[in-house]
This record gives sequence, C-alpha cells and structure tokens, in this order.
Amino acid sequence: MIRRALLVAASLLPALALAGAGVVWSWTHTPHGKLDVGAAIAVHTMPSVGAEITAESRRQANGWMARFRQAPEPSVAIRDLRFPGPAGELPLRLYTPPGEGPFPVVVWIHGGGFFMGDELSLWDGSCSRLAAAVGALVVSVGYRLAPEHPFPAAVEDAFAALRFAAAHAPEWSGDASRLAVMGGSAGGNLAAVVAQRARREGGPPLVYQVLVVPALQAGLEPTPSLGAFSKGYGLDGIPKMIAAYLPDPADRRHAWASPLFAEDLAGLPPALILTAEFDPLRDEGEAYAERLRAAGVPVALRRFEGAIHGFLGSPDDARAAEAAAVQALREAFGS
Repeated sequence: MIRRALLVAASLLPALALAGAGVVWSWTHTPHGKLDVGAAIAVHTMPSVGAEITAESRRQANGWMARFRQAPEPSVAIRDLRFPGPAGELPLRLYTPPGEGPFPVVVWIHGGGFFMGDELSLWDGSCSRLAAAVGALVVSVGYRLAPEHPFPAAVEDAFAALRFAAAHAPEWSGDASRLAVMGGSAGGNLAAVVAQRARREGGPPLVYQVLVVPALQAGLEPTPSLGAFSKGYGLDGIPKMIAAYLPDPADRRHAWASPLFAEDLAGLPPALILTAEFDPLRDEGEAYAERLRAAGVPVALRRFEGAIHGFLGSPDDARAAEAAAVQALREAFGS
C-alpha cells in the first residue's frame, strides 16, 4: 500500500511542477512587463487593506511586514528615546555605530501609508546597517498615524523630531552640521516635506535627502504608473490611505501633503531618489527629481526594473538601493 502511494505521488510530481511553473509564469508576466519572481510572490501573498483603515488593519499590516524584519547589525548600539511632539511625547530609536564620533546624523522616517509601520523595531535591520555602513547616527522617528491623527499630525511630528535630533546630536556624539533626512514611501513624503520646511523656517540646515519610492502627490492626479499599477502590484488601497490621512480634500494639494506641488524648490539639499518600475508612485518620484533639477538642486535618480513598491521580494534590488543610499550619504558627509 505504501509503495503504491509513493508511486502515485511520484507520478504526480511532474504535473505539479508544471502547474507551479505555470502559476509563476502567470504571476511574473504582466501586461506591462516582467515582474521579479520574489516581487510577484509578495504581491500575491500580502493582505488587503480592507474596506477601511482601522487599528486592526494596522496590526495586520505590521504583522505582515514583520516577515521581512531583519536582525540588527551587532556592532550598532540601539537606544529607545522620547522626543516632545506637538501633542505629547513620541518614540525615537537611536542607532549608534562603533567608534567615538562625532558622527553625522541621518533622521530616518518610516513608511506605511501614514497608517502603519509604527513598530520601530521593524526597521532595526535597515537602520542599523545604514548606521554601520555610513558611520552615522541614525534616528528613527515615531509619528502619529491616521486615521486617529490625520494631516498635518505626521508632518508636525516629523519636523519636531528633526529639530530635536539636531539640537541633541552633540549629546549622542553626533555632528548636527552634517545632518540628512531619509524616508521611504510615506516616510519619503515626510522627508521631502521636512526638507522644504527646514529651508523655509530657518533650519536645521540639511546637507542631503534620500527619498525611497516616495509618495509626493496626494491629489491622485493621474500618471501612467498610477493608472497601470494601483491594483495588483503590491500597493492597492492608495485612495483609502489618502482618505484616512487627508480627510479634507482641500488639503491634498497643500505642499505639506504633496511636496511635488510646492511652488519653489530652489535651495533644497541635494537628493537621491529611488523608484521601482511596477510602483504606482514611480512617476511622481521621477517628476520630483525633474522639478528639483529644474530648480538647480543636484539630484541622482535611479529606477529599479522588475521591482514593486518597497522592493519587496527583490532582495538584490533592496541591497542595491541600500548601497546607493550609503554611497550618497557618505559622499554628502565627506566620510
């Protein structure tokens, strides 16, 4: 009986392998080009945002993101701190590289559609590697989230954190004269906004900004990438996220919500902008790069082919994006 079962199973293996290969082919071959295999698997396994954004959907989204959590770099010390936000204390996570300093400072603002990503330990791997590779303090910022705290709460918190980091850098063996801001997705939006605010509101002065797959226009003005990739490419639910963060449509073209629409970009710090081919936010990131260049701001722009938003499922691209950020920051800091 056992021998017969084994023979039956063995006879089915080629058919199962063929079926699996067909599924992978159908997932990776899209009307717009070929997805990375890992990206396609990520797209087909991630949870949906749901009918509306709630604390429970945040918990589920954070739990799913935890599968990508990476161990921190062991040479980097991690401290949990608090900073005074406009509505009360908020968390900071400080990553200190080996050595004596003074270290340059990178203020890192997490992504998550303005509604999740607040478990700062989710970012330990990337933040600690950044600290070690750049030789910089990395300050990971906690900020209030939608829908409980809509716009401009996240902007106010992120800017308060930037100023706090600049003021307290010397206590942490940091050098506030070498200060940069970096963020991914919604965090890229906030990084771009605080860079604009720092220029307009008397500092703190920034030497660089890194915007990774940034969200830069909240008005949902149509772009080819938004039209092509808003469903089925790993970033579904953008209208729901915008509605939760910006419930008043009149706010959606405000420069603090849509930094792409700021009237004047002159005098902003040099930038590195990283985009992904199959990301609905791709075109706005690239449009921001063009606007910065037109304003006389030095910009490096790189698009990752075959990748989805956040480079999920594309570890080679994620490593290359990280390496590009490290190189740009080291050069900006004179490391």
